[in-house]
Amino acid sequence: MAKYIYKSGRLLIVAIAIIASAFVQQKKPVLHIIGDSTVRNANKETWGWGTPIAALFDTTKISVENNAMAGRSTRTFLSEGRWDRVLSSLKPGDYVAMQFGHNEGSEPDTTKAGRRGVLKGTGEETKQLKWPDGKPETVHTYGWYIRKFVRECKAKGATPIVISMIPRNEFRNGKVLRADKDFGKWAAEVAQQEHIYFVDLNKITGDKYDEMGPEKVKTFFPQDHTHTNLEGAKVNAQSVVEGIKALKGCKLKKYLL
Repeated sequence: MAKYIYKSGRLLIVAIAIIASAFVQQKKPVLHIIGDSTVRNANKETWGWGTPIAALFDTTKISVENNAMAGRSTRTFLSEGRWDRVLSSLKPGDYVAMQFGHNEGSEPDTTKAGRRGVLKGTGEETKQLKWPDGKPETVHTYGWYIRKFVRECKAKGATPIVISMIPRNEFRNGKVLRADKDFGKWAAEVAQQEHIYFVDLNKITGDKYDEMGPEKVKTFFPQDHTHTNLEGAKVNAQSVVEGIKALKGCKLKKYLL
């Protein structure tokens, strides 16, 4: 009888420990990362920065989930239901880091080339489309989509962080081209209008590229001018971390290693 009670007691302790561990895991904040292939890429030669950045956080205290998907724009990340899946899992204390801009540039329509395109700027302009199956779609500006992600994130008690797109491997007169006249500019404007955190990844990495020079930067891009290898992804991940560290009052920095 005593032996039975002893075994039962041990099982009860183990069960309590498992439940307690599950409770702690459930309460642990999550950094959700959303974006395109420059944030997450399944290609063996090219990498997005959202993968190596996990190694720069203390994952015993915060979980890092890279929910970005290659080939997506703000428009298709929303229309495919990817944002809704992230949104449904958000809880107070979580963070959402978002970086889009590489796939938004085409004229928005229902063709293969235009299905990802958005309207330029941050305004409330719209374009009405009808798909071949008769389904209507209202296309908005880049800023409208970012603003939607930000506001819905805040409504769930999570902290949004807007991040400007990484620079492409395009140099003019020895300097890398910046996105400070379009998508980088619009990302910053939305962040300012919504009074939320902004990491100017385009500038932070762009400054590094200028210092490194075209020949060194070229080694980061094995296939094209947009997608980096793992070494380049680590440079961008470190740039994001540098940007987070500079954010006044942002509690996410306490989880950095």
